[in-house]
Amino acid sequence: MLGAIYVGLSGLRAYSDGIQRVSNNVSNLNSLGFKSSSVTFSNVQMARDSGGLSYRNGSLGSGGGVGLFDSALQFKSGELRQTENDLDLAIDGNGLLVLIKGTETRYVRTGNFEVDRDGYIVLAGSEWRLGVLDSSGRAVPVSIDGNRTNSPVATTKVSFADNLSSTATTFSISDMAVYDATGTKHLWSATFTRTDGTSDWKVKVVDDKGVTIGEQTLSFVAGAPSATTSLLTFTDTANSLAVQFDFATNVTSFSAGTVSTLRAAKVDGYGVGSITSITINTKGELELGYSNNEKKQMGAVAIATFRDPRSLRQETAGQFTAQDGADVELLASDDPRVGQVLSRRLEASNVDLSKEFGDLILIQRGYQASSQIISVSNDMIQQLFGIRGQG
Repeated sequence: MLGAIYVGLSGLRAYSDGIQRVSNNVSNLNSLGFKSSSVTFSNVQMARDSGGLSYRNGSLGSGGGVGLFDSALQFKSGELRQTENDLDLAIDGNGLLVLIKGTETRYVRTGNFEVDRDGYIVLAGSEWRLGVLDSSGRAVPVSIDGNRTNSPVATTKVSFADNLSSTATTFSISDMAVYDATGTKHLWSATFTRTDGTSDWKVKVVDDKGVTIGEQTLSFVAGAPSATTSLLTFTDTANSLAVQFDFATNVTSFSAGTVSTLRAAKVDGYGVGSITSITINTKGELELGYSNNEKKQMGAVAIATFRDPRSLRQETAGQFTAQDGADVELLASDDPRVGQVLSRRLEASNVDLSKEFGDLILIQRGYQASSQIISVSNDMIQQLFGIRGQG
């Protein structure tokens, strides 16, 4: 009967621990990236030795009882929710983001990230820095401080396209933005004037101050720019700027009344730019966007995959640590073996509330039954004492 009391006590202890685990799952229903823990019970054998009764796992021994299995994390993905922050990151698929602080490494499925005062991308409210892959495939933190501005590039070419009507006599293209080596913007206008009775056009370029940059001849043969005049270079000596006008491809000169559709299809070069956005592109790369419409990639966000997810231990704030000897591999988002890093997404917890409530009821019944075992055993002992007293 005393053994039965010990069995009942094992139930009380196991089911109390089970309630705690279920409570932890339910209370973290709205915790970002939280992974629920399994609640599994197993039989426990009770051994008898010279030191009295003791518990042990296994199939030997007399009596019985129940114990709670070690917690196993359920790595099923949670719902991906849309946000408005470019640095809210989640993974659509397997894998975890890598966080680095000094020599420590942790992992998360999702998180609100921000830029700290040193330019590093960090988990909001912490010093954990987001890891990106370096040239050797290692996860390293990266700072954007050295890339807060984008250096200017001088304009070298203007590529033209479409038709310059062969029956028109004049045509103009205005406000072509070109940049010198210092990033200063200049607006050029080009006026095309056809020589009567010919297919030759005088091309005159002036800047926004009315200063003539140059004047050259563009000729057409059978509706196409001649080889000797299809590339014309105009030089602004005052601003050390030489720009080639390219008519060699996609430019024609056919009759279209007096309507011409010739346009400056592409102008290279740009002025100095400042950061306007920090996000993750479709390849899973940390990408900076600048006010001059240029972009710069700072490296692929590192994604960690584990051969055995059970080697991970869940820490605070949805973070995970790997046990010593865990088999981890670092890959980029465009690798088909891992999921894709998504910007403006956060992963919700994967807690199944209906399952947790079901477990809660079963655990409660188990606890009640275990308490009844103790109560009945105690009554039987009282009866035994009563028999002794009657004797």
